[in-house]
Amino acid sequence: MTEKRIKIIYLITKGFWGGAQRYVYELATSLPESDYEVKVVFGEGDALEKKLQTANIQTQRIKSLGRDLNLSRDLKTFWSLYKLFRLEKPDIIHLNSSKIGVLGTLAGRLAGVKKIIFTGHGWSFNEDRFWLVKKILILGHWLTIILAHQTIAVSRQVFDQVATWPKVKNKITLIYNGIETINFLSERDARLLLLPDKIEKFWLGTIAELHHNKGLDILIEAFARLIKSLLSSQLGWSLYLVIIGEGEDRGRLEKLISAKRLDGRIILLGQVEDARKYLKAFDIFILPSRTEAFPYALLEAGYAGLPIIASEVGGIPEIIPDAEYGLLVQTGNIAELEKSLKYMITKDHYRALVGPNITKKIKADFSFKQMLEKTIELYRSVN
Repeated sequence: MTEKRIKIIYLITKGFWGGAQRYVYELATSLPESDYEVKVVFGEGDALEKKLQTANIQTQRIKSLGRDLNLSRDLKTFWSLYKLFRLEKPDIIHLNSSKIGVLGTLAGRLAGVKKIIFTGHGWSFNEDRFWLVKKILILGHWLTIILAHQTIAVSRQVFDQVATWPKVKNKITLIYNGIETINFLSERDARLLLLPDKIEKFWLGTIAELHHNKGLDILIEAFARLIKSLLSSQLGWSLYLVIIGEGEDRGRLEKLISAKRLDGRIILLGQVEDARKYLKAFDIFILPSRTEAFPYALLEAGYAGLPIIASEVGGIPEIIPDAEYGLLVQTGNIAELEKSLKYMITKDHYRALVGPNITKKIKADFSFKQMLEKTIELYRSVN
């Protein structure tokens, strides 16, 4: 007799494409079809839905589900979740992001879902917010962890920030994000497709959402200082900053670039499909984020063998533990970032050292195979 497949519903607040959405997509499309029946539920945004439908994964949109607090919409979302769980009778619900975490764990408990998993992709109280809002967010995260049967932390830093909270002992598991083999374009091919008139230049680059949390304004300020200090050299005239990504801060960043008179030297390329395959176009990768958990972009840049400069925030030091693997800078410190950029640009031997080192570390410690196996083990062990 064939064993009944395990029904699992993944839920995430936004259907736009980002790190948490990629996490959901890769788990949903990688579970063995013979063992799991999968559905993904989300709110606003359609990028995730399109990718899942291409992979023949069931999807459902809850129109009232959004990131911002709205009592009327949130109550409607809660009722929609409760009805969904009662109708579908899933064996497991796996929740991702703060809003769906609170609403989903409560609805899941009331609906009698047997296994409720929540993944902490980072805690929203780490963002720059009013103190009272932070206290409310902390309470919301604590309730989510209490109501979930198990919480996955994607980095040691994410784990440690909540591990000492009341009544959460043995309810949190560390499972690092992991990545699969990536088929990168060569440096020349990637540059030909992105900016064919700048193939011979020196590219500083990043892949990031155009959002305050990503610290791109800090990077632009540091780059402007760097250019000014190197104007007398040929190297200074060959430097370009290329930013792949889109987001709500585009207008603000464009104004900053114009104010620094760096139009044409700092290029906002916008959204690029499967951006990671273009990573080898960069000579150096920079991630100047104000807050992070365990960023896929950094894992991918390391896998590509790029020299990396990143903020010393969140789980990033777990990827780059010391200077053997890249350079870390204090979050928001423009002068320190400029100094690190200048060092990395001018020290060819150092770039040649850290690139292969970080690639070895990523392949050894942060594979998707390890992540998937540990997650499936958790699905089967939670009571």
